[in-house]
Amino acid sequence: MSEENSIRIEEVESVAPPPKARVEDAETAPEKLERKRDYLEGFLAAKPAAVDPHGVGGDLYEAVVAALKDIYDPEIPVNIYDLGLIYNVEIDEGHVVVTMTLTTPHCPVAESMPGEVELRVGAVPGVGDAEVNLVWDPPWSPANMSDEARLELGML
Repeated sequence: MSEENSIRIEEVESVAPPPKARVEDAETAPEKLERKRDYLEGFLAAKPAAVDPHGVGGDLYEAVVAALKDIYDPEIPVNIYDLGLIYNVEIDEGHVVVTMTLTTPHCPVAESMPGEVELRVGAVPGVGDAEVNLVWDPPWSPANMSDEARLELGML
């Protein structure tokens, strides 16, 4: 057995005891309270970041997503948002642009689905007009689906 692979054992007579805590080293109650108060004041003074009503998490954005979740693929019992057909939603001063795809270019609703999306999104209060960009790149795949959609289809 080589020396680098061996275990060395060292015997010792005694080990120095660790230092003991001293009462005079402890923080006094007023010092501790002051430290906590400083932390709490800083915490309470911080203001949450303002949510852009047109951005992700904003009311208008969430209303548009809710409208998209009301549109179902006629062949698959899952809404188009959870199915992963919606690639992007952009909102600028009431103008909404939805970038989406379909499961295949030969989808039976290839002609009607973008129009339905435009109508439903345009009907959301606060939306002035809606535009749908139908894209084929990147192509849709089942990996785009949400976990809820996979569960609904028995894929989980």
